[in-house]
Amino acid sequence: MFLPGQRRPSVPAADDEVIREDFARYYQQHMPALIRFVMRYGADPYEAADAAQAAFIEAFRAWHLIHSPAAWLRKVAFRQYLRQAPIPQEELTGDVPDRPAFSCPLDKVVLQEEEKRVYTALAQLPMKQRQVMAWHLDGFPTSEIATELGIQPHAVRQNLARARAQLKDLLGLTSGGAQ
Repeated sequence: MFLPGQRRPSVPAADDEVIREDFARYYQQHMPALIRFVMRYGADPYEAADAAQAAFIEAFRAWHLIHSPAAWLRKVAFRQYLRQAPIPQEELTGDVPDRPAFSCPLDKVVLQEEEKRVYTALAQLPMKQRQVMAWHLDGFPTSEIATELGIQPHAVRQNLARARAQLKDLLGLTSGGAQ
């Protein structure tokens, strides 16, 4: 089984048109969700897009070996996000080119005001709670979250319960609804 972070000397996906088309289709369908997943860890949209893009680049190299792309990409994107270091600001000397004609994945993750409140609240959770909540919000079952994060299912459930309680407080929600 191929593990995140491992490198292969060859790039079979680049040589196989069917694999390239499958990868491109998967990228188009899942890139916005992967960006949102990384944002749930506290990344801004640009940091999240960078981490997600790096994960997809790594995935392309071994696409034919990845059995669970959704989980694999989330693990790699999260690690990429953690590795990101502040980039020194460069002074721009020329005009910034116009936006290219193709659609940017960030267009699909523009947040509404209420979503911004939720993402801000998620960023305030302890890392383990943020982690299980990010996987949970992407639809992964407790057992798979436990497997992918290397923790026990009861720890996932406990962290989800704590995260929900803390989010409820942070967002000013009561048992009767929003305040």
